[in-house]
Amino acid sequence: MSATMLDGTRFVQYMHLEKSYGYLPGMRAAQAAIFGLSQQEYEAERERFAAAAREGATELMADPASAAAIDRWAAGGEATVLVAGDSLTDDLQSWAEILRAALDLRRPGHGVRLVNGGLSAHTTAMILRSWPATLTAVKPDVVVCALGGNDVARVGPAARKTQVSLAESLANLAELRRIARVLASPRWIWVTPAPVDEARVSAFPPFRFGHSSWANADVRALADGIRDLGGPLVDLTAVLGTPAAPDLVGDDGVHPTLAGQVAIARAALAVLATQP
Repeated sequence: MSATMLDGTRFVQYMHLEKSYGYLPGMRAAQAAIFGLSQQEYEAERERFAAAAREGATELMADPASAAAIDRWAAGGEATVLVAGDSLTDDLQSWAEILRAALDLRRPGHGVRLVNGGLSAHTTAMILRSWPATLTAVKPDVVVCALGGNDVARVGPAARKTQVSLAESLANLAELRRIARVLASPRWIWVTPAPVDEARVSAFPPFRFGHSSWANADVRALADGIRDLGGPLVDLTAVLGTPAAPDLVGDDGVHPTLAGQVAIARAALAVLATQP
């Protein structure tokens, strides 16, 4: 693979190994070297993305409706919100990080603890394996479930199936909610998988190398199935468009731009603010 395909800054943005392997001695200190960066470069990159999230929060709070929604959400008192997701959430400038920054900007001293549980490249099946331990550790009052984007990925030349079948994805999602109700009784909000730009996906060198692809037909099918599970829902097929609008999705066709993440944050906030 080329140097561009192995750009360490992209790894810094989307991959946070301490979430999965923080129990390994020296993992946190080793991440800069793993990504081919000095510690100073690593910290600078993290701050660059954090600054982008703050920029997105400032833009979000310039919208009176979103500012009022933050006020309603924060006024609910102390609460722990767990966001379960993949790289679209794990992103250091993701919609979850934008919401965290918006809370700090608009309501300093708020009582909302937002836990970004995004894990890049994870499917619903992978999350299910560690889900009871996650719930026990976090004890969430609210779960925002933004999983399924990797379930609908297809792998291999002329791929014939998604990584996880539609039926199994929906069964996994329903089981995640059932387990949460037994162990933590949180309020539950769904976020559908995000539409993609299929042309950009097919042209992106790392995806071409790994024979990875996404199709909006698969995204729509899973989004429809999640809608049928019932409950509050943030519909990214409406937020980003299908296919995803060119300015809302990045060069790989899958991950939202900062503008796309702000749009997702605005939609998620509108739903969060309606919950008790």
